[in-house]
Amino acid sequence: MTKQDSRTSQQPQPQQAPRMDSPLQQMRWIGWAQRKAAEEWVRERDLTQEQSFVLGYLQRTPGAIQRDIADITRTSAASVSSLLQGLERRGLVERRADAGNARTKRVYATDEGIALIAGFEDAMVALDDVLLAPLSEDERTTLQALLQKVTADLPEPTR
Repeated sequence: MTKQDSRTSQQPQPQQAPRMDSPLQQMRWIGWAQRKAAEEWVRERDLTQEQSFVLGYLQRTPGAIQRDIADITRTSAASVSSLLQGLERRGLVERRADAGNARTKRVYATDEGIALIAGFEDAMVALDDVLLAPLSEDERTTLQALLQKVTADLPEPTR
């Protein structure tokens, strides 16, 4: 082996993209595109995925307690406390003492916090249209029917 051969064989080889030759691999690719678009949407608002999720949860569940947020996010109370402090500093959430127990704090998304995440669902629906643009209406209907058949006996996803 020459010195040139030795140097070129030690250089990192470019990583090949995973093969997308099965339907489930292609579905993962679509899921990846959805996740990337969601991450970008959130990043444009100077939020993390976790912050965005918590704001959405608080919009749907105003007055949640920190333990509820820890449960739904599957994280520790300390992590939730830190996340909420950051959102509070930005004026996106507020904690209020519970009327029945002053030691318990209830958490609410502020109007500013709700406004910041407004439009996420619409953005994801618009992305669906972009991803499905190559399909005719009949093909979309067929795809939906096939996916319903595949998922019929699967357990429903949970957070």
